[in-house]
Amino acid sequence: MAVTDGVGGEFGGDGGEGGVRAAVVGVAPVVEAMRHEPTCQSGSAWCRCEPHGELSFGGEVLRHMPVGGSGLLHATDGPGICVALTRKEFIDRADEVLDAGGVLSASKQEVARAQYPAFFRDAARLEAEAVELFAYDTHVVKGLLQTEEYTRALLAMRRPLLDEETIEQRVTARLARQGIFNRWPAPLLSFVMEESVLRRPLGGRSVQRGQFEQILLIGQKRNVELQVMPLDREDNAGVDGPFTVLTRQSGDQVGYMEAQGRSTLVTGRDEVRALAARYGIIRAQALTPRESLAFIEKLLGEV
Repeated sequence: MAVTDGVGGEFGGDGGEGGVRAAVVGVAPVVEAMRHEPTCQSGSAWCRCEPHGELSFGGEVLRHMPVGGSGLLHATDGPGICVALTRKEFIDRADEVLDAGGVLSASKQEVARAQYPAFFRDAARLEAEAVELFAYDTHVVKGLLQTEEYTRALLAMRRPLLDEETIEQRVTARLARQGIFNRWPAPLLSFVMEESVLRRPLGGRSVQRGQFEQILLIGQKRNVELQVMPLDREDNAGVDGPFTVLTRQSGDQVGYMEAQGRSTLVTGRDEVRALAARYGIIRAQALTPRESLAFIEKLLGEV
């Protein structure tokens, strides 16, 4: 499978069952579901009907067609029917209009995943299926905890610069990952972040305030534990940098590390065991969850 990022790059990887095969030509803030005559030609104001690859949702295959200048992902589920698929909240509407019986709605996670940077695609799939997730972060707030404004600010800071379409795609994809908080059975989620992550006002004070509020809300969930590693700790087992440990339904654990647009999946049993042990020590050295939430509330009051 190959999915383009709308700016000439290509996201590799296999969509697997229910995967997505498409040429993603961009993301726009609106979606339309329109019916055309089977003879719709390239001169149409809406779409060019020459086939351009396929979009696969489970066993259902839709044709994907380019759109003149609009930057939308277009598809057709048969002669004369075109639909634009963009942000996940609009896919339900497309499913309803086309009477797709839930096929499109069931694909939302895969549509969002197709917009991830190549290095994160495998990790995103593991994250979505994890029954336990332990994350230690040292530079920025974990993507699962980020507000839309914080995410957008981070992406705007990237060098070389990302174009606006790519930023929108990645914001949408990152926010889609937060569906993990609504899954049932609920996965066990643990986050430890360095105090410096919280004190860094990336995006400005307003963005920082909103991010504190979101962290506090998520920290109230019964399946979530949030902890802060204070700057004044004389011992810190996390000096080697950030990492994540994911546990699959089978009980197998996988480690994930990322830096400078490169990622590493750790699958060796001894290596993953070492990461999990390190995380346990980090948790013991950090503030307790109750102390951590009180600390963040204090920071919020200072912003």
